Amino acid sequence: MSGHSKWSKIKRDKGANDAKRGAVFTRIGNMIAIAARGGIDPDMNPSLALAIEKARQANMPKENIQRSIDRVADKNAAVLEEVTYEGYGPGGVGIIIEAATDNRNRTLPEVKTALTKNGGTMADPGSVAFQFTRKGVIRVKASGEDALLTILDAGAEDAVEEDGEIVVYTDMKDLHAVRKAILDAGLEVADAELQYVANNEVPVDDEETARKLLKVLDAIEDCDDVTAVHTNADIIADVE
Repeated sequence: MSGHSKWSKIKRDKGANDAKRGAVFTRIGNMIAIAARGGIDPDMNPSLALAIEKARQANMPKENIQRSIDRVADKNAAVLEEVTYEGYGPGGVGIIIEAATDNRNRTLPEVKTALTKNGGTMADPGSVAFQFTRKGVIRVKASGEDALLTILDAGAEDAVEEDGEIVVYTDMKDLHAVRKAILDAGLEVADAELQYVANNEVPVDDEETARKLLKVLDAIEDCDDVTAVHTNADIIADVE
């Protein structure tokens, strides 16, 4: 899954160097607020526990995390809902966009503009999603056969070594349990979340097409309400 890995790496590098920390915190705060609907105790709500862990990794202040959780009980707070959009990018690759919004009439035009102004198109619901499977994805700071075997023993469906770390795939309902088992085995988890993983990847070996595609993905990521972007592109071209 080299394309998945390359786009994920670009996103991580972008996030690490992103000066717009407020935007990052807002995005994660929305994820926490939505997860908290399933219960405000992270020990009893795996989705909330994962969202809080992501906030901590982003150095989000504790008070921001708590405010996001408290939105569940705040009758005056805007009601957030999760929405998913589908589209196509340069080279015919599929794109799935996840967002958290209190106003669909604001979010859809923003996402559509980001796509169409950069060479992409919106797609009908279901026309792209069937090309993906919802899975748990865990990044582990480890390498080598022993670590791979430990991870598979923890209940992972699959694990591959990429760029000095191990990318782990689980059934979506097993994400939290597998993450805990990996931690209990003494390995360090860099990240864990639900993602749309491509069933089959579309090779993008032309440098110009790859640059256009990354421009589209980057523009979508910059939309305030977008929480995650997924693509089935296998970016082979050497681009930064």
